[in-house]
Amino acid sequence: MSSFEEAETEETVTCLHMTFYHPCREDKMMFRCLNFSKRQQMRADETAKFGRDTNVCQYNLMDTRVSRIQFSLQFYRKLNSSEFSFEIKNMSKKTKLIVDQTELGYLNKIDLPWKCIICFGDYQILAEIEEGESMDYFETHLHLAQVPISQEKCLPSLQPVPENSISSSLFSSQSKSPMETDENESC
Repeated sequence: MSSFEEAETEETVTCLHMTFYHPCREDKMMFRCLNFSKRQQMRADETAKFGRDTNVCQYNLMDTRVSRIQFSLQFYRKLNSSEFSFEIKNMSKKTKLIVDQTELGYLNKIDLPWKCIICFGDYQILAEIEEGESMDYFETHLHLAQVPISQEKCLPSLQPVPENSISSSLFSSQSKSPMETDENESC
């Protein structure tokens, strides 16, 4: 048998891609302690902590408006499943953490969706989970955004639309010619 046939099968590793944005990132250099150049591997039983305390957090945000520990991410395997995921917990007593429009108070936690936006203060983080098989490790791969995440990903604006209002564009088009509309059609 060749060494190729005897070699162990390589496991893929779950990777959490995180793209960071802050409007003052260049002036204040709050991301200067983050490693954007390569993937970082963590043991599955470790909790990834993000905040300004360099003695406690693996991912440091150098900003006095960030809590000592802002939030944590715990890697886990779902019950009766081979699927892996992360849960995110707000560790800040002063700042709410928003995960895809779900507001988390201090010590609140939820499962991290496979693709979501995490917000606190002026920070925006796009988190995307790349699935893997390894139960021993996971990886993080950090990226830096040049424009706001919501703008970059073309997310819809969250402006409320009144139920009974009529668009002014309908009035202007009525004088020209009749227009057929489907009430189930979205603009």
